[in-house]
Amino acid sequence: MNHTAPQLTHSTRAFRQQLPSTRRGARLARRLAVTEFHAWGLPPDITERAELVVAELAANAVLHGRVPGRDFELALTYTPLPRPGRLLVEVSDARGDRLPKTAGEDPDLSTGGRGLTFVTLLADHWETVPRLPGGKTVRAELATSGRYLTVR
Repeated sequence: MNHTAPQLTHSTRAFRQQLPSTRRGARLARRLAVTEFHAWGLPPDITERAELVVAELAANAVLHGRVPGRDFELALTYTPLPRPGRLLVEVSDARGDRLPKTAGEDPDLSTGGRGLTFVTLLADHWETVPRLPGGKTVRAELATSGRYLTVR
């Protein structure tokens, strides 16, 4: 008799939350992200980097993308297969007219603007895309080896 081995399903995990455009909202974004990463069983090689990326992008949304009375949004998507797994971090704000710059791109950022340099070092790729009807989304992609992944 032939028996078929059970197949584990590796589904995409997603999280999306509107947050107030305040320093408290930025801190909450980081805490919510870490909680999700642990609940999803993400490996340390991606969790630690992603936590810092979320913190930087959320802080930028609050400091540079804030429009009074408008929230920012945090979206996380983890796709475990095909290996390596991929985590997409997206932070959207209401200021489409203010695109992020790194310190190397703008000499006026000599006393600041280093946060996106860290994002460049921590993420495998990051970019800014328009968000309709107004605003922008900064998204960062991080890949993992998947060696520590636990499926929950």
